[in-house]
Amino acid sequence: MQHLIDRFLRYVKIDSQSDPNSNTTPSTQKQWDMARLLAKELKEIGLEDVSIDEGAYVMATLPSNVGHEVPVIGFISHFDTSPDYTAANVKPKLIENYNGKDIILNAEKNMVLSPDYFQELLLYKGQTLIVTDGTTLLGADDKAGITEIVTAMEYLVQSKHIKHGKVRVGFTPDEEIGRGAHHFDVEKFGAAWAYTIDGSQLGELEFENFNAASVKVTFKGTSVHPGYAKGKMVNAVLMAHKFLSLLPQNEIPERTENREGFFHIHTLNGQVEHAEILGIIRDHNKDAFEARKELIEHIITDLNTEFGPERVYFEIKDQYYNMREKIEPVMHIVDIAKKAMEDVEVKPIVKPIRGGTDGSQLSFKGLPCPNIFAGGHNFHGPYEFVPVESMVKASEVIVKICELVALEAGKKSSKKR
Repeated sequence: MQHLIDRFLRYVKIDSQSDPNSNTTPSTQKQWDMARLLAKELKEIGLEDVSIDEGAYVMATLPSNVGHEVPVIGFISHFDTSPDYTAANVKPKLIENYNGKDIILNAEKNMVLSPDYFQELLLYKGQTLIVTDGTTLLGADDKAGITEIVTAMEYLVQSKHIKHGKVRVGFTPDEEIGRGAHHFDVEKFGAAWAYTIDGSQLGELEFENFNAASVKVTFKGTSVHPGYAKGKMVNAVLMAHKFLSLLPQNEIPERTENREGFFHIHTLNGQVEHAEILGIIRDHNKDAFEARKELIEHIITDLNTEFGPERVYFEIKDQYYNMREKIEPVMHIVDIAKKAMEDVEVKPIVKPIRGGTDGSQLSFKGLPCPNIFAGGHNFHGPYEFVPVESMVKASEVIVKICELVALEAGKKSSKKR
């Protein structure tokens, strides 16, 4: 366990934050530090065909150690961290034998990780937690996943008695800004299917996610002296306000859960002459997703009727789709992950992702890719933490998946003889 801890601590201390405002791949030069370290480490633990391409995508191979044919499978995680919170100078702290009480992250800043607010902490009483010092995020999203994959591969290299087929691993940049799978070479990866190790709580197993789109609405007003504005002024700020009032008031992130979709307005800027709203649309159901986009269009049409033509413009861009439609035809890959969890005494928690994943885009690129827990909680902020025991279990699940795939292939091979 200490070896895994040391590896994780080494990874999180490297600042690999991505940048949505950059047009390069990777979006930040500092992500190269993590990519190069991983390529070096994969060679050191004994993997083959280690490569790192011009976009900082890292791939490697664990060769098969069985004589029969086994489907090539893969495990994927991302090494960038969220642009929402600083990842510079991460100073992780270990809380051994957690007692179920408040954890003082930073006394000077009055930063407290409390089970009164974060009730999931109580799931891990008696375990070892890795937390922040209250000034940065931790980076368990998704350096926990990377740690678990590398640790599992190292174990398989050293454990010749565990039979497995060819396994591919892949580490990507820029997942946090929605581009992690954009330049992922599925053909080069060469797997029949893969698993992203990028979930949260111990036991999470996900094969469906939101359909997603971004929304930009622009309001064009006319500014005149307010004392002489009657019949002349058109206030872009008030048009934006009217737009917001016409959206369903209960279909927002803070009032929805499970498979409920939402509209999320995250940016609003404006003056009389010009206002702009930025937001996102999310829904697991494809028809409901399309209906949400149509509602935006209808609202804009009505506003242009009320305030005058060409006053309001909008742009909707689809971002990714629900991978369920690509996973359902190959549900045995979910069943394998579920059995692997049960075999290592982890209770599977099958649930939809209320967000996106590299696995969604990869599934639509021809690589079916469910998502498995990495163990962390409270991602993208200073209250992030990860139980070490959950990371150990994730590594065990990866090893067991490799073993089960080879075992099942062996049974099929015997029947053919």
